[in-house]
Amino acid sequence: MMLAPLLIAFKEVARQGSVTAAARQLDCSQPTITARIRQLEERYAVELFHRRGSRLDLTDIGTHLLPLIDQLLQQEGDIDFLLRNAGALRGGSLRIGVTGPYYILPSVAAFRQQYPAVEVSIEVGNSQAVLEALDDYEIDLAVSSHEVEDSRLERRTIATDPLVLIVPQRHRLAALADICLADLADCNLLLREPGSMTRKLTEQALQGAGIKLASSMVIGSREAICEAVRLGMGCSLMPRGEVPTQAGLAICSLREPIPVLHEYLYTLSTRAHNPVIAAFLAALPPHRLP
Repeated sequence: MMLAPLLIAFKEVARQGSVTAAARQLDCSQPTITARIRQLEERYAVELFHRRGSRLDLTDIGTHLLPLIDQLLQQEGDIDFLLRNAGALRGGSLRIGVTGPYYILPSVAAFRQQYPAVEVSIEVGNSQAVLEALDDYEIDLAVSSHEVEDSRLERRTIATDPLVLIVPQRHRLAALADICLADLADCNLLLREPGSMTRKLTEQALQGAGIKLASSMVIGSREAICEAVRLGMGCSLMPRGEVPTQAGLAICSLREPIPVLHEYLYTLSTRAHNPVIAAFLAALPPHRLP
């Protein structure tokens, strides 16, 4: 077997801390991952992990190997990027990972109008998944509402959006010009899944106001939450820019302090100079506060 798949398996096990998680991330079986690690160790007569039951700890040689694999993947990514984007933007492709398309799509549309020959693909996932894909050179840009401090990443703020309350049009709160968080105490609040930044902001705001909800329900997508609100199942807080134009929904502004969502665009600092990425970054509109 070529060396690259063995090294990638080793890196993912080292990063995830388990063969099971690495197999899930690489979308292959646990025996395959185990076999690749064993093959790498036997080929070079080295031990890469100290195995203590289900616990895996890197040996000294394993620790020294990891940054070399990162360098190799970066070089592979640069080669791939160069070949995909040859021809002064008269071809090539740009891969963008997003947690939601709402804030980046206008920039993508403007970029496509300026560079129609560049193929743009958008992949949707959670924040951890898109940032890991960026680190593994599987995508070129990542959009996330999580603020990450990492010297390897270049970050730009592309949106700042206040949270609003959405309710059914006939709800008692729909007639109010604005509301306070205390008005939600007796509402059935529809929440996003754990790990969602919208949910985190909602919970922080309620906790800060000392509000305990009478009832709540978890629904794992914005679209499903909006449909549930329309059907009278409850109300929900979400960023203003993510609320669809949909019959049956009313939008209520919140009084101070208003929870605010920030959306960020990330790229690897070492790749920010590449032609297509640089062209996309240059085409971004200036960030304006709401």
